[in-house]
Amino acid sequence: MPSIDRTPAWQALKQKAQEVGKRHLCDMFREDAGRFATFSHEAAGLKLDLSKQRWDQQTLEDLLALADEACVPDAIRRLLAGERVNVSEDRPALHTALRLPQDTSLVVEGEDLVPAVHATLDKMATMVERFHSGQWRGATGKPIRDVVNLGVGGSDLGPLMVTHALADYRPADTHPVEVHFASTMDGSQLVDYLMRFDPETTLFVLSSKSFTTIDTLSNANTARDWLLSRLVEARQEGVDRELVLRQHFIGVSASPDKMAEWGIACDHQLEFWEWVGGRYSLWGGIGLPIALVIGMDGFRDFLAGAHAMDVHFQKAPLEDNLPVLLALAGIWNNNFLDIRAHSILPYDGRLEYFAAYLEQLEMESNGKSVTNDGDIVDYSTCPVLWGQLGPNAQHAFYQLLHQGTQAVECDFIAPLARYDDVEDPATREHLMGQHRLTLANCFAQSRVLMLGDDAIADDGPRPEHKRYRGNQPSTTLLLERLTPQTLGALIALYEHKVFVQATIWGINPFDQWGVELGKKIANETRDIIEGRQGLEAMDDSTRGLIEATWQAARD
Repeated sequence: MPSIDRTPAWQALKQKAQEVGKRHLCDMFREDAGRFATFSHEAAGLKLDLSKQRWDQQTLEDLLALADEACVPDAIRRLLAGERVNVSEDRPALHTALRLPQDTSLVVEGEDLVPAVHATLDKMATMVERFHSGQWRGATGKPIRDVVNLGVGGSDLGPLMVTHALADYRPADTHPVEVHFASTMDGSQLVDYLMRFDPETTLFVLSSKSFTTIDTLSNANTARDWLLSRLVEARQEGVDRELVLRQHFIGVSASPDKMAEWGIACDHQLEFWEWVGGRYSLWGGIGLPIALVIGMDGFRDFLAGAHAMDVHFQKAPLEDNLPVLLALAGIWNNNFLDIRAHSILPYDGRLEYFAAYLEQLEMESNGKSVTNDGDIVDYSTCPVLWGQLGPNAQHAFYQLLHQGTQAVECDFIAPLARYDDVEDPATREHLMGQHRLTLANCFAQSRVLMLGDDAIADDGPRPEHKRYRGNQPSTTLLLERLTPQTLGALIALYEHKVFVQATIWGINPFDQWGVELGKKIANETRDIIEGRQGLEAMDDSTRGLIEATWQAARD
């Protein structure tokens, strides 16, 4: 297969960009009063509005032709069938298997994966029930009240984002268990918990696919020493090291031997498979903190929402396929309109960490410059992605969006309904009014970014510093309401979008060799700092920084 930028569809799109790229969104809406109906699609409780993208129907048809030339339909089939789409590591990428219903089957290389997946879910359910019934007790017999997840990257961002987003779905009448997260290797998050929590009622979840991640193990060793010093060395009667490790630690990893060697009891380990990437892992054992917050029934609803999007991705034609269309909008902006920045703007405070989650999902997956064939790409791949809660971002970086020199693609995300279940009528009306205000801001901002000055009633001439160029492309994603099901579908939508874009660019979204290199060099540098040998091999800058560290220690 030729490089994608040499295909007929790519060349047609380059020509199309010369024409369409010069047109303003204002003109497109004037010429097509039905753009919203034409470019809006629904699936799995989500509505995707692509009418504010700078394209027309012919452009979309050319992009769909590009997807065909890149063999996207076959790539979707291969992904979901468990073929080895992670080419550099020679293995499947089967995060979708983690959300398959129990009555289905997926045989990959002679093994049905579904029984093992549901065995882990059943083990999770038993653990969650013990916590929620107050039966998971610490070494001194007191029920666990605080659970701290120790992980980084995909073992932190996903569970953190979802537990915050779905905190309203805590099951009633259960023993109170609070879930917390510590990821930074400097210990600044962890030390806050160690100063405030009762060691007798605190448990740590060690989440690490390899169980070698230095960030996580540094925090884990500190947590272990903290518990042992207060529960064993303080001579609590009947409490020994083995009991503390058993009752105060759970492990989630693809390396059971390493977990056992560290001290985690076998029946307190949750399985993690090599065919699931870290940033795609919240659907399995890494999702234990999510299940502790929303209950196992809620977690299964979360999986069901993602599976509904998987089925849509698998069965819907490309022209009505939400992940494909979202991916093609990004391809059009990035590769043909030269828009290399992408902002994620949720208009719901519960989605506070969603942009950070997508930063890893997209940039770690598609931040690549070498194709699956080993060739250096000569076209842009993943754009720079960042974001913040929309209402807060309006007072931070929207100035750049409206009047800056950078073109930015934006995703606006909001639930249509909220607060209608609040019991007190007066409070309900006030809160629903605030929700309507939030939606008004969401819709108004995307409208102004699109129309610019045309969004303003004619009030006479304005100086240049009060003019708005508009023509900034955006997508709006509406959820019926934010529930475990719709959040699951939303996350799966972006996962599949990443895969489609990677397929078109010809890159592997399931490895992260740049990350691995950084870890390796960091470990070597730490050895130099601590051992004071090898300094002569360092460059002048790094040598000076290390010497400054030694000087600070002497002072």
